[in-house]
Amino acid sequence: QVQLVESGGGLVQPGGSLRLSCAASGSIFSINTMGWYRQAPGKQRELVAAATSSGNTNYGDSVKGRFTISRDNAKNTVYLQMNSLKPEDTAVYYCNINLRLIGKDYWGQGTQVTVSS
Repeated sequence: QVQLVESGGGLVQPGGSLRLSCAASGSIFSINTMGWYRQAPGKQRELVAAATSSGNTNYGDSVKGRFTISRDNAKNTVYLQMNSLKPEDTAVYYCNINLRLIGKDYWGQGTQVTVSS
C-alpha cells in the first residue's frame, strides 16, 4: 500500500507563486520517479514535472522556466515551486509516484490550483 498526500493548493493572483508538497508513505522503493500532473476541466491530464530518485528532472513544455520540482528522498516528499502563475495553470494537480522496479503507479487525490484576479 502506498499513499500520497498533496498540500499547498489554493487561489492565487496571476504572477503569483505557490508551492505544492506531496508526501508518500507505505511500501516505497528507493528507486522511483515522483512527479506532478494536472488536469483542467474538459482537458486531458498532462505532465507538469517529474523527478527521479537519482536527481534527473523532466518538465512539460508549458511550465519550463516557471516551475521547479525538487525532492527530499529521506522524507519521501516531492515539491513543486510554481512561479509566474498564469490563469492557464488553473487545474487540479495530482501527485504521482512510479515504482520502477515493480512497474506500478500510485496517485494522490489532487489539489486544486486556481489562478485568477
